[in-house]
Amino acid sequence: MKSGGAPPHSKMQVRNVSFRARPHFGVRVAAATFAALGAASFLKFVGLLFIFALLFGAIDVANAAEDSLGTKIKKIFATPTPVPRKHRKRSTKKPTPSPSPTATPKRKKISPTPSPTATPRTKSKRKKASPTPTETPEESPGPSPTETPSPSRSPRPGAERKGAPDVTLSPDEISGYDNYPPKVRQILDAGLELTKQNLGYTYGSADPANGGMDCSGFIYYLLTENGFKDVPRDSSQQYVWVRKAGNFNAVLSRHEDTFELDALKPGDLLFWSGTYNIDRDPPVTHTMIYLGREKRTKRRVMIGSSDGRTYDGKQRFGVSVFDFKMPPPPNSGDAKISPVFVGYGRIPGLSED
Repeated sequence: MKSGGAPPHSKMQVRNVSFRARPHFGVRVAAATFAALGAASFLKFVGLLFIFALLFGAIDVANAAEDSLGTKIKKIFATPTPVPRKHRKRSTKKPTPSPSPTATPKRKKISPTPSPTATPRTKSKRKKASPTPTETPEESPGPSPTETPSPSRSPRPGAERKGAPDVTLSPDEISGYDNYPPKVRQILDAGLELTKQNLGYTYGSADPANGGMDCSGFIYYLLTENGFKDVPRDSSQQYVWVRKAGNFNAVLSRHEDTFELDALKPGDLLFWSGTYNIDRDPPVTHTMIYLGREKRTKRRVMIGSSDGRTYDGKQRFGVSVFDFKMPPPPNSGDAKISPVFVGYGRIPGLSED
C-alpha cells in the first residue's frame, strides 16, 4: 500500500456512498445546466418551456373547442327544430256552466184511426158511461158519401168482444116472412147472412172484410150489394135520401103502440137522432132496417150494426139482430144527448112486387 492512499475497501465505500447520494437525472440536468449557463440563462430556458407549454395547451383547447362546435352544429342539423306552440289567450270571461240535462216528458201517443168503440168529439169532456142495457144506439161520423173505406183486416171468427154474442134469426122465425115481396126478402136474406159472420162494430167501415161495420156502413153495403145506386154513406144523408123520395113517416110518440107505426113494413129504414152529441144538419145519427116480428116473442126486431143496442135484454156490439123499441124519455133536460126515434121510410127505388 502506498502511503497516503486509502485502503482498497475504502474506495468501494466511497462509490457506494456517492451512488446513494447521486441525485436524480432531471435534477442533475437542471443542476448541470444551471451551472453551465448560469442563473440568468436558466431562467430564460424555463420561460421558453413555459411558453411552449402554453402554446401546446392553447392548440389543444382550440381543437377541443372546434370539436365541440362541430358536434353542436351536427346536432342542430340532425335534430329537427321543434315548432313553437302558439299559446292560446285565456279568455277573461268565465265559462257559463251548461244546464244539467233534464228528463224530457214523454209525449202521449196519438190515437190511430177511431176504433170500433170510438166516441165522437164533444165540446165538453164527459166520462165514459159503463155499458148498460138502455137503448142508446150510436154511430160515429163516417166519411163522405162518395168515400168507401178500404179493408184493413179480415173478419176473425170467435174474436173476443164486449157484450153478448151477435144474434141471427132464420126466415122461419119471422112472422109472415114468406109473404114478403121478393126484393125485400133478397135484401133481408143478405142482411141475415151478415149477422152470421161475427162482425163487430167498426167505425168508418162499410165493408165486412174489415172485420166489422158501423150502422150507416151496414145499410150502405147491404143496399149497394143488392143493386141500389147512389146510396149515401152516412145516416144523415140516408135520411135526406128517403125524405126526398117522399116515402118518410115521422114519429113523435114514444110509445110502441102508437098509430104512427101502423105503416111500418119489413125492409123500411129506421132513423134516430141524439145517439151522440154532434153538430149535424139534419141531426140524424143512427140507422137500421126493419125485419118484422119474431114468432116466438111477437116483438118487433131489426138488423144492423150497433155499438150497444140490445136483443133479449142484453147488449150486443156489432152486426146482429136487435129489438126494435121506442127509446124512453130523456133523464135530463138536454135532449141532444138522448136517443130519439125520428121515423121510418121505404127504400127509394124498392119494388113492392
